[in-house]
Amino acid sequence: MTRKPDGPLRKGWTTGACAAAAAKAALEGLLTGAVPGRVGIRLPKGQLPEFETVERSLSPDAAECGVIKDAGDDPDVTHGATILARVERGAPGSGITFRAGPGVGTVTKPGLPLPPGEPAINPMPRRIIGDNLADLADRFDAALDLVVTISVPGGEEIAKKTWNPRLGILGGISILGTTGVVVPFSCSAWIHSIHRGIDVARATGLIHVAGATGNASEAAVQRKFDLSDQALIDMGDFAGGMLKYLKSHPVQRVTIAGGFAKLVKLGQGKLDLHSSRSQVDFSDLAGLVAAAGGSGKLVAAARKANTAAEVLALAQGLPLADLVAKRARSVALATLGGGEVDVLVVDRNGEELAFTGRD
Repeated sequence: MTRKPDGPLRKGWTTGACAAAAAKAALEGLLTGAVPGRVGIRLPKGQLPEFETVERSLSPDAAECGVIKDAGDDPDVTHGATILARVERGAPGSGITFRAGPGVGTVTKPGLPLPPGEPAINPMPRRIIGDNLADLADRFDAALDLVVTISVPGGEEIAKKTWNPRLGILGGISILGTTGVVVPFSCSAWIHSIHRGIDVARATGLIHVAGATGNASEAAVQRKFDLSDQALIDMGDFAGGMLKYLKSHPVQRVTIAGGFAKLVKLGQGKLDLHSSRSQVDFSDLAGLVAAAGGSGKLVAAARKANTAAEVLALAQGLPLADLVAKRARSVALATLGGGEVDVLVVDRNGEELAFTGRD
């Protein structure tokens, strides 16, 4: 896990903002005969950032340049990538046409904001690009009939570290960002990915999805139910983000899989499972040890324990994990407002400790 730096965090720019800057600089080159070394753009909330351009080239019918993605202090997998834009004149009356160049994905499944067959340049980045190109075209009294191709060298490899393959976005990364600004260590991008995963699962007709807290629990739940990759929701610590979205975008069956400590917290009503935002209530957990048949001495030891794993080890032979699974399921059902919910508790190696399913 990437450690959050100490002190104030530096914000960065989304791939959508970088694509807009590169496209605007390329259009300026096409209109003036010189691609600028720096370019400023306008973002939806009024910010006016400037970017240096790289890899500038110009021909009579097209111009191309790039901007190096700076994600600030956020551990973004696209940090340092070069976002290239090629702009060429389109047919009169055609408006702006977007194309995916090498390293930018293509949508192949329904359920995303773009239909299958479209380049994975999201609607808001398209708008940011279009608005900035329109500003420049107005200044030069030029027609806005353009073909804009966005490329990212190495984007296909970068995409393997993202949700894109699971979402059916093939061939590279997506060009993303609703504001143009990357807020370091923001939860919003992860929760957005959870929502898109649910959308794709629903649109492709899946009736059973599973949210997992980590790799071991994801592998375990996939084995147990023989689920496709598209049925797996990378829930991470955001149980609430997944369950609340599923409440308004339901599927027939939901399984939650996770390690013992994470699901202890879920059973205690905590919907954000990250260690910096929620902690195990050891008095409550000690009460579960008692309910599982633990002795007074064992209950006292559980109350003074440092970690949930320590309590689990102390309670070896007792059905503690089963009680944790049942309580986590009750919280999930309450958050969803009903439905079919299962909970799978696994150890650090992904071995099943407990499972509670439909009544």
